[in-house]
Amino acid sequence: MNKKALKILLISNNLWSLAEGMFGPLFALFANRLGGSILDVTWAWAGYLIVRGLASIIAGKVSDRWINKESLMVAGFGLNALLTFGYLSVNSSWGLFIVESGLGLAAALALPTWSSLFAKYSGRTKNGWAWGLSAGLDDFVTAVGIVLGGLVVSLFNFTGLFVIMGTIQLCATIYQAKILYYGKGTKSNKKIARRLRVAW
Repeated sequence: MNKKALKILLISNNLWSLAEGMFGPLFALFANRLGGSILDVTWAWAGYLIVRGLASIIAGKVSDRWINKESLMVAGFGLNALLTFGYLSVNSSWGLFIVESGLGLAAALALPTWSSLFAKYSGRTKNGWAWGLSAGLDDFVTAVGIVLGGLVVSLFNFTGLFVIMGTIQLCATIYQAKILYYGKGTKSNKKIARRLRVAW
């Protein structure tokens, strides 16, 4: 068990889940404010799942053969943060569909590789506690995010929500990039990770 690597994975994932939870139940309300119908909402969500499903298969193959999982995961988290800021420019159902499809790609890069790395660094025996901690914390911070998201939109607006979400996810990505140090990646990746370790 690599406790330092697990700490990086858990903290970054919990920050990401906190930000995602802030928007989760408000997605339909946001789409409605764009003038979208029920079908527009379902198409946007379907686009997310279709892209995520197809890209997950491709990302899994790529991570096994050419690019290490650490790099793909960090790229996925980074892309997710950028696309969260992309919500700020969404003003139509088509724009929402495009952003959601991009988020599907980001999730395909981040989530399967995160699970694979968590399994790797938690060890082969007595890792039930690590997985339990991961699932429990994820549910808890998502619940906190849901409440915070409702408060932010009630007190301010969706613009404020997306700025806060994107900022949290950007911080999570920067912190998570330290995992590059533990991977079997290139020396340049490890140099980047060392600099991030000093910064954080």
